[in-house]
Amino acid sequence: MKRIGILTAGGDTPALNATIHGAVVRANQLRIEIFGLMKGFNSLFNPVVPHVHLNPLYQEIPELDPTKGGTLIGSSRDYVDPDKKDEIDLIASRLARLGIDGLICIGGDGTLNGLQPLTERLPVVLAPKTIDNDLGLNYPSEPDEWVRVNDSTIRAGYRYKQTESSHAVFDLSQIVNYVTPGYATAVYVSATGVDRIRTTAESHRRIAIIEVMGRHSGYIALGTAYGQPDIILVPEHPLDLEHLVERVKYLYDLQKNVVIACGEGIVDDQGRELGAETKSTDPAGNIILSGAAESLRLKLIQAIGDRYFQLYRRGETAREAIFTRKVGHTQRGGRPILFDRFYAAQLGAQAVNLLADGRNNSVSILQYNAEKGFHVQGYDANRFRDRWGLIHARRMHPGLYDPELMRPSRTGIEYLLPIFTDAIGDDDAEHMRRTLFAAGNLGHPYHSINTDVNKRIKYLAAETT
Repeated sequence: MKRIGILTAGGDTPALNATIHGAVVRANQLRIEIFGLMKGFNSLFNPVVPHVHLNPLYQEIPELDPTKGGTLIGSSRDYVDPDKKDEIDLIASRLARLGIDGLICIGGDGTLNGLQPLTERLPVVLAPKTIDNDLGLNYPSEPDEWVRVNDSTIRAGYRYKQTESSHAVFDLSQIVNYVTPGYATAVYVSATGVDRIRTTAESHRRIAIIEVMGRHSGYIALGTAYGQPDIILVPEHPLDLEHLVERVKYLYDLQKNVVIACGEGIVDDQGRELGAETKSTDPAGNIILSGAAESLRLKLIQAIGDRYFQLYRRGETAREAIFTRKVGHTQRGGRPILFDRFYAAQLGAQAVNLLADGRNNSVSILQYNAEKGFHVQGYDANRFRDRWGLIHARRMHPGLYDPELMRPSRTGIEYLLPIFTDAIGDDDAEHMRRTLFAAGNLGHPYHSINTDVNKRIKYLAAETT
């Protein structure tokens, strides 16, 4: 193994540069060259394959900063189509011409699915990333629980569904890939947002609904418990509106405000997403996207009614008393906190180790148990696949959530504690103190890393005919 390619795919997360940095540091130790492929899989479809040499003379380039969010080599949502054999042949030949002996893809479950066709042409491994924390397994046998259900409304004629009954005993020590880089920082941002909204709700006697990311996975919503919302709603548990209204009224009577944190993919009792696209249009004729928080707000307005707030003399209407906010893309951006930086780097280094050891179609994973703490391992990607070869996003295990209290269960608390107890380093606070209000920010324009990296981009010479 003399030269490795590395790319970042899918949505950005705060710890991507830290993962790349860990891979480069390990590659330097093993005297392996490492090329960053620009804009993810998109670079492989480009005949000239834009790339950056990340460790010339086995020294990392100065632009590679593990404390900076995003990815210096760019990303895209392009993926390799396994049915387009000619296209895969072209990609393999381009990588061979670059002298690439192995490939590291940094991504989530979509990336792991997308890289499968390439594993038949050269060694490919995955280093995990996703703020949703949905790459992994609640227990090793989980892929066997997926079934196909006939559905004529879908082009394929079927959809995938995870059976609700499992014969596996849920044990935190059996989780495959305990947590993914980016998750801790996303929870930090979300919990901070909940904490800040609270004082507005208190001051104005309001009910606040704060929407966080995680369309099919409730891990971020679960983690917002650190911001002490009164109620947490997750996609894995259908909404019990009657119980929710009862709980909201009880809390509002008690403390004159309520804060609800909800995942963007919460569903009703029929399994339909509350925030799904509606057929309504705005005055310009554009389709309105309701959003989970706004949809939930409308349900609470209807269920509670104006009279309830008028009797309290806290507003004329329910619409006035109930408001929503989305944490949004701030969860995905910015400086990663210490936990993410440290373990992202270890996972990047482990991906290099896997290739150097001759592994193919493997994943570097972060494991946890009480005896060893957090540690990295390698895991066969085929063990993530269901019987049809598909890799599914991990859903939060029901055992981590208490639907009656609408809070993390005792097991959920036990799950979160190892991640967040020392997740923020002293340097995180010091960085904020030194940089956010630095005097130079007022007079100097932002300098994008893309400007410097663009100067380093090289291209594969065009083939002669």
